[in-house]
Amino acid sequence: MKLIVNQKNLKRAISLVEKVVSKNTSLPILGNILFKTENGRLRLSATNLELGINTLIGVKIEEVGEIAVPARIFSDFINTVQDEKVTLVTKNNTLTINAEHYKTSILGFDPKDFPIIPKIKSEPIVSIPASILKGALVKVLDSMAISETRPELAGVLVQIKDNQCVFVSTDIFRLSEVILPIKASASASIILPRNTVAELVRMCSDLEGDVQIKYADNQVAFVAEDIELVSRVVDGTYPPYKNVIPEKFISRALIKRGELENNIRLAGLFASSISDVKIACSKDKLTITARNSDKGEIETDVPAVLKNEPFELSLNYRYILDGLKNMPGNDVIIEFTGAGSPLVMRPGDDKSFVYLIMPLRN
Repeated sequence: MKLIVNQKNLKRAISLVEKVVSKNTSLPILGNILFKTENGRLRLSATNLELGINTLIGVKIEEVGEIAVPARIFSDFINTVQDEKVTLVTKNNTLTINAEHYKTSILGFDPKDFPIIPKIKSEPIVSIPASILKGALVKVLDSMAISETRPELAGVLVQIKDNQCVFVSTDIFRLSEVILPIKASASASIILPRNTVAELVRMCSDLEGDVQIKYADNQVAFVAEDIELVSRVVDGTYPPYKNVIPEKFISRALIKRGELENNIRLAGLFASSISDVKIACSKDKLTITARNSDKGEIETDVPAVLKNEPFELSLNYRYILDGLKNMPGNDVIIEFTGAGSPLVMRPGDDKSFVYLIMPLRN
């Protein structure tokens, strides 16, 4: 292989694929990026066996070929090089890098040992603008379970049907649901692993166009521009989460999101070891209190417009902040659904997002 590539384009491509590179010491090949000439361009690939990514960049090819190169050393080198053009030459699994002020050789691996990243040939189910897909995933990111005890909860449910794409996550203590109106060619129910969700958010941050979703044989692919992210899906059945979302509320309060967020953050400074704060809503205000035997206590008020009866309950303040940071607009609606039932939070003018928090026992 011999080719000439723009350093900035190569640097951007490396940044897209290197996060997927595995640190699996028992399979050293997974610590590499595969470079392969393909239809007049250079394809860079990385995989950790659960997740794989391909990206294509334009290059001037003088000789076709391929090589697997250790990701860390190649990335560190290219990020340091300032020369505009870089020449890559391979011979006997060694990559020589030439630039105006640099010349180096990196020992590579046989590309035949690099795992095959599955290719999904089916037609896309749906196409979603990258910014909207990222926004939906960010809103459900925090509610995924951290423990892998129940793998289906350590991911995000994606349901595509009835001209809707629904994203759901829950760790039992809170739940997030985002509904996007879309036009889909087929229905699908997919559970994305945590790492796939995080990588997809990162990928969408660098995209301006649409992302196509393909699904077949327990593999899902997200395709956009010159990037393709391929992931296995979680094998399991997602719990019937709709049963948890209350259909009716006992009381509802309208509050300025920024004021509530600031006051919850203040109260959190005095929360106990279980991160609890108490909220009590009356006719025209929401009172937030917290008490810690080692730090002191706080009571603070936020203006609120209450519908129906006053209510109070204790909640994990961190969960409240996680929900508020993803609420669009200036207003937030909180709904009291009964003692022991979840508190519901919604944006003031957006029905596509709902966030539930289970109360703490007094």
